[in-house]
Amino acid sequence: MLEILRESSVLAVVGLSSKPDRAGYYVPAYMQRAGYTILPVNPALDHALGVRAFADLQDVPQPVDCVLIFRRPEFVPAVVEQAIAIKARYIWMQLGIRSEPAAQKARAAGLRVIMDACIMVEHRRLANRLDEARRGMS
Repeated sequence: MLEILRESSVLAVVGLSSKPDRAGYYVPAYMQRAGYTILPVNPALDHALGVRAFADLQDVPQPVDCVLIFRRPEFVPAVVEQAIAIKARYIWMQLGIRSEPAAQKARAAGLRVIMDACIMVEHRRLANRLDEARRGMS
């Protein structure tokens, strides 16, 4: 987890919500405040968190380090296919989301995978180590 948080700066958030009380909104908002570039991926949104939203990963016009998934498990395989196609480096399935077949496919394509973990919780837990790494003290 530390590697993904340290090596990622651009997070494409698939399933980003427009509802501030949902994890699909406040978790990416937290990550944005922590300094990550957030690229919302949701065909129902034009903009979110002050930036343009994209219908799917293949519409994102810049390289993506990590694909953060806020979709039900049955949708994860299609997201992973797109993540592989855009050459993302990491897949992070948010808390409560698991898809072992999709994870295996991602790993076979060279992506690192986290399942069933909250990126915000892990960022907070690892904040001191991330700060040390950024200062070159790791």
